[in-house]
Amino acid sequence: MKVLFAAAEGSPFVKTGGLADVIGALPKALIAQGVDARIMLPKYKTIPERYVSAMRFVGHTEVPVGWRSAYCGLFELEHEGVTWYFLDSEYYFGARDGSLYGHYDDGERFAFFNRAVLQLLPLADFQPDLIHAHDWHAGMIAPLLTRHYRHDPFYARIRTIYTIHNLRYQGVFPYSILDELLGLDAGYFHPDRLEFNGGVSFMKGGIVYADCVTTVSRTYADEIRTPYFGEGLDGALRARGYALTGIVNGIDEESYNPAADTCLAHNYRTGLTKKLANKGALQRELGLRRSNKTPLIGMVTRMTAQKGLDLIAHVLHELMAQDDVQLVVLGSGEPHYEGLFGATAQHYADKLAVYIGFDECLARRIYAGSDLFLMPSQFEPCGLSQMIAMRYGSVPIVRETGGLKDTVLAYEEDTGEGNGFTFANYNAHDMLYTIRRAASLYRQPEHWKRIVASAQRGDYSWRESASRYKELYGQVLS
Repeated sequence: MKVLFAAAEGSPFVKTGGLADVIGALPKALIAQGVDARIMLPKYKTIPERYVSAMRFVGHTEVPVGWRSAYCGLFELEHEGVTWYFLDSEYYFGARDGSLYGHYDDGERFAFFNRAVLQLLPLADFQPDLIHAHDWHAGMIAPLLTRHYRHDPFYARIRTIYTIHNLRYQGVFPYSILDELLGLDAGYFHPDRLEFNGGVSFMKGGIVYADCVTTVSRTYADEIRTPYFGEGLDGALRARGYALTGIVNGIDEESYNPAADTCLAHNYRTGLTKKLANKGALQRELGLRRSNKTPLIGMVTRMTAQKGLDLIAHVLHELMAQDDVQLVVLGSGEPHYEGLFGATAQHYADKLAVYIGFDECLARRIYAGSDLFLMPSQFEPCGLSQMIAMRYGSVPIVRETGGLKDTVLAYEEDTGEGNGFTFANYNAHDMLYTIRRAASLYRQPEHWKRIVASAQRGDYSWRESASRYKELYGQVLS
């Protein structure tokens, strides 16, 4: 079984979020199960030189972009047993500094990317049985395959799967992109096809035209069929019916391994002794009061409304003033959230530490040094942080939505079952009550040891999810 992943980013080469982690880890898990999984992504200027210098030039071709054509080169690199293809266009991807997305011509850039993925396959000497496209950046591969390539015997039997990582980001562009860049006629501009609120939606292209649609947790697959979570595409998703399924993401357990993580002050496998030593080291590093009796809550997050930061803003002073807890926050995003945490930290210097920005090693030390990990998301397609936290023995506090609901089971004192703490309503004081309950159980060793052990022994790897994807691939191909 031959599968090509098409995505805008992939770890370790280029990363802005969880999508890159999935692209970096899932193909490896599939290869371990006998699938020939390869990956194609743009060759950005930001890819580190140590990887660029190791790439092999395969060749080049011309890619149709509406009425004209544009040069596209192909590079290949084998990394950790996986073949990666890099689509080379200096104009669209090589000469850009800063962020991967948000440029004035993103519609043109990713129209080119979608067409180039298909155009380059013969040059790569790789004829996949299936193309697995990810998020809006690759959403037009399925309709382009249907319109421009099915007549060619090389492409005639290729099937497509489309995965939604976050429905909120849809890649909607003006009507003119349809013919001028994608070479699609006006018949595609229809509510049952690509039209969305007067524009052309790349996300909708994948939803409507792929042979199968997946998303990154079972609960999110149900949620996005409803108007509240559906971001205007719930009708299109309901129309796919049986062809939409949810498969929860995993994490790379080799990378996220507290027994071997070089970022930590003390390595450990299970238990609390070495974990408490990491807690003390983190408190010292961030200027917090040294105490094993005070529960330390960690957050590693994008500072956006999606992550539930409005709930925290509503009760942050109440939590800091009244409760014997400490809070460590790492992240960046919307300025008013950054300002809120920064200003509040000045009032509670021994209880609240804030780092605006991102530091991979500090993130791992927070996972290892925190007792609790807070994720009160408004919505969360899957979430990886709660699984990483449990792998490091930090017990999650989450709102019951999307992948958080699928991976975190509320602790029951009577039975001892559960690996975390949950609340259902998007309500600040429901969250605060749950934090206080978690802090109370932290001070009860017989319960706390049981919760931490349950969190640490969970299987958060890609093995089971890769098996489900392999089974789904077989169903689509049959």
